[in-house]
Amino acid sequence: MAAQDTRVEGRYPLLTMKHRVMLLARWGLQGPGRARRELPAAPPSAPRPPAEDISPRDVFIAVKTTKKFHKARLELLLDTWISRNRDMTFIFTDGEDEELKKQARNVINTNCSAAHSRQALSCKMAVEYDKFIESGRKWFCHVDDDNYVNVRMLVKLLSSYPHTQDIYIGKPSLDRPIQATERISENKMHPVHFWFATGGAGFCISRGLALKMSPWASGGHFMSTAEKIRLPDDCTIGYIIESVLGVKLIRSNLFHSHLENLHQVPKTEIHKQVTLSYGMFENKRNSIHMKGAFSVEEDPSRFRSVHCLLYPDTPWCPANVVY
Repeated sequence: MAAQDTRVEGRYPLLTMKHRVMLLARWGLQGPGRARRELPAAPPSAPRPPAEDISPRDVFIAVKTTKKFHKARLELLLDTWISRNRDMTFIFTDGEDEELKKQARNVINTNCSAAHSRQALSCKMAVEYDKFIESGRKWFCHVDDDNYVNVRMLVKLLSSYPHTQDIYIGKPSLDRPIQATERISENKMHPVHFWFATGGAGFCISRGLALKMSPWASGGHFMSTAEKIRLPDDCTIGYIIESVLGVKLIRSNLFHSHLENLHQVPKTEIHKQVTLSYGMFENKRNSIHMKGAFSVEEDPSRFRSVHCLLYPDTPWCPANVVY
């Protein structure tokens, strides 16, 4: 446990012990004498009426990855949800890969470090933000390389909000606002607290809001903003939007990360989710629980089975499968 505590203190030196424990919980670790707390499930919200007509071409999906996961994780995404959404998907990585470029249309080598450090993560997010602004698209959505994106449901959700307004939508991984210290000057600190959507579940930002973030996010500003509060990329996004700009996070239980118990996603609701994930939870394999086209051994992430549920006409999906 000592090594884990050091890891938190190294990345988050200005947080109180209480919030270090919260971040340990966020990473699936346990603090001394503290059990991991799961976020209570929010009641399902009523569908919002469409605010504007958008298509997948209006959405910029940024997938953050690292070169060592090109085969282990990205190939699964390229075979499943990315295969139907290549034009809207942009892969941000940290190393050249000619084979990946042949399979995916939009691969951006950020030239950021491959380390899983605060600085490396913020470096990639800075490039994602700038590329989105250049694209002229209406919506920016960030996901990780362990997320399945149900693009039909994503577009349906985003169409409920005008892209010109200030919209920040996703799912927190903590059960209270994060508290941090904002560095005002060399010797002056200021406490701040804000909600943020965890990057591991994915989040989306409207173009109207993204443009307002520019003074703190464009060019090299995102990394300097992250250093100001000494928190990772997804926390920094929340800081800019909630603490600096005063825009509140819109929570959606349709986004899912490996930090939650994915067995709790109802089987009858899987097709309605925006993102899914897989990984480990409390030292056990964590993925959605469903009957599908493939066994758990063949499809441990369950992404192939989900894909066949959503797109049964996929050539490699078995016919006549009962879900």
